[in-house]
Amino acid sequence: MSNEDYGNTWEKQVGGDGAFIRRQSTFRAQCSADPGAEFPVEADRYHLYVSYACPWAHRTLIVRKLKGLERAVSVDVVDPILSQSGWSLGMDVEGATGDRINGFKELREAYFATNPSYEGAITVPVFWDKATRKIVNNESSEIIRFLNSEFQAFAEHPELDLYPEHSRRKIDELNDWIYPAINNGVYRCGFAKTQAAYSAAFKELFEAMERVEGILSKHRFLTGDRITEADIRLFTTLVRFDAVYVTHFKTNLHRLVDYPAMWGFARDIYQMPGVAETVNMIHIKCHYYESHRNINPLGIVPDGPKFDFDLPHDRIAI
Repeated sequence: MSNEDYGNTWEKQVGGDGAFIRRQSTFRAQCSADPGAEFPVEADRYHLYVSYACPWAHRTLIVRKLKGLERAVSVDVVDPILSQSGWSLGMDVEGATGDRINGFKELREAYFATNPSYEGAITVPVFWDKATRKIVNNESSEIIRFLNSEFQAFAEHPELDLYPEHSRRKIDELNDWIYPAINNGVYRCGFAKTQAAYSAAFKELFEAMERVEGILSKHRFLTGDRITEADIRLFTTLVRFDAVYVTHFKTNLHRLVDYPAMWGFARDIYQMPGVAETVNMIHIKCHYYESHRNINPLGIVPDGPKFDFDLPHDRIAI
């Protein structure tokens, strides 16, 4: 097994101009309900390795919850604090589960079990096939798509379509600018190594935030009156914004609570059945503040801020 420092792989994703450039995911196979599929849809065949701290992994937890796939797809949760070996499957922080499927001690073991010569980043989420004992996919945007469409036979809520055909063009257009400017934009601010790179990402982030605020002031969700994957992808960034990104990543022009529409939108989604169970603020804060010692050398986790995602909202009336 490689001795590479998997706890600081983000540092290898910074270009010569000091700007953070996220690597592409490696494993991109798809689960399919089609006959003869390489990874056919079967109940209790697949397993998710996730971190409560990671917004990309959080997407998969929310889709799994909203679709009602808990009995079809099992889950294990990594320890929130990154070590030199990367994501640990220990149980040092309450809520971390250990590995109840393979007995791995570190997530990198799943990567090397799939490809012994693997040299890429060790990331979450990981969609694991129990039958072939290898990773199917580690790209969250693709995992949420096939959870939405291919597992209908096992979904408790098959009527919920997070990527409806009539809205796909609009959803894709939203994702195309929200991802680089907001979802990844906070990281581009936080991991920038030059003032110019940080300032450029900061400007783009808050221009996009204003754009989202304008949309959500007129519509309950990004595409209208129904939740889609675009809303879930945005929510996982917004729910972390004030607790982490404003201070840790220096995205401090405005807080989420300063945007009436986005703050109400975030509460709306948080209060949907099951979603609050996927939000673990202890894991979120411990991960960022204790893992990124280059940004926060002493690893001190702030006690604040105080906010309440259970406050009433009036989004349904929009």
